[in-house]
Amino acid sequence: MSFRLAAGIAAADCAGLFGFGLYLQYGQGLEPCPLCLVQRAFFILAMASFLAGAMHGRHPRLYGIPAALFALGGAATATRQVWLQHLPKDQLPACGPDLAFMLENFPLGRMLRELFRGSGQCAEVDWTFLGLSIAEWSLAWFVALAAWGLWLALRAPRDAAR
Repeated sequence: MSFRLAAGIAAADCAGLFGFGLYLQYGQGLEPCPLCLVQRAFFILAMASFLAGAMHGRHPRLYGIPAALFALGGAATATRQVWLQHLPKDQLPACGPDLAFMLENFPLGRMLRELFRGSGQCAEVDWTFLGLSIAEWSLAWFVALAAWGLWLALRAPRDAAR
């Protein structure tokens, strides 16, 4: 499989996952929590890296490594949300302010800290498929995308030109 095709497949996967998140929000009425929004950003960043690699077609490391790092960032965020979802109810953090309020009133550093920390809202499980929550599916996809990005980055450079 050529580097361009492999990177394009990964970019399409990211786009599909992001699109499914939008469907759940606008089609099913599920409001994303702060950690969900951070995960969406990581899907977009990974997609951009894979897409740039697919378009450029050369230098697998230049695109595969950043894509893998973005996917690992998303995996870390999803892991935090999965952990929150499995906490006993009495140990959940309080719900925090929404993103619009944080954008208007918090400095960037504090806003990012609050987003990554998550809140009680992040522990709610509103949707499952095959017994896994959205966060658990995101975690699985981020791990797969990180592995795919590393595989692309570690391929022989001669594979990039094909």
